Amino acid sequence: MRPGRAPPPHVATRRTAADGSSSMAESLGIDGVGALAVVLATIGICLTLLLLVRMSGARSLTTMSGADVACVIALGAVVGRTTLLATPTLASGVIALVVLFGLQRLLAGAERRPRWARLLSRPPLVLMSGGEIDESALRRARLSHDDLRQRLRLAGVTHRNQVGLVVLERTGQISVLRGGAPEDWLVADVDLAPAGSDHGPREPG
Repeated sequence: MRPGRAPPPHVATRRTAADGSSSMAESLGIDGVGALAVVLATIGICLTLLLLVRMSGARSLTTMSGADVACVIALGAVVGRTTLLATPTLASGVIALVVLFGLQRLLAGAERRPRWARLLSRPPLVLMSGGEIDESALRRARLSHDDLRQRLRLAGVTHRNQVGLVVLERTGQISVLRGGAPEDWLVADVDLAPAGSDHGPREPG
């Protein structure tokens, strides 16, 4: 072929098809080093997120305000971009999903063991007992009186003397038990002593 002349149509077509196949392979695949980087990035960002949730307390898992929603959206963008690296591909997305589900199963199994459960999440916290609000517990849970009032109204409580026990659960949900002493088994994992005391949860009966 002489310099300066365009390649024949069949040659140009083959080159275009080859370039397209190469571009598609790059957008779908990933090499071994990239796969390892995705695995490590996914594990690292998930453990960091777990640590931050553990430090901020169960309040970060309760009903969210507008500011909380904005933070969650930004957090999702950060996590997604970190786990998929600079150039996301189908393979990197699949690897990240597999690692995430694997971590979830691993942590769920660990939480069934009491020692690991105490490490991964905070124990249930009594916010009210016998109609009396535990101010120290509210501060530890980073909850306000408005948060507590809202949850009591949602539970159908019309007066504080109807409340037997209000507990911030490990999941961030708030349980409301009405008046009357609860069964020991039901509160076996709950420390019924006032916040700040040295007493631990009662042993199951």
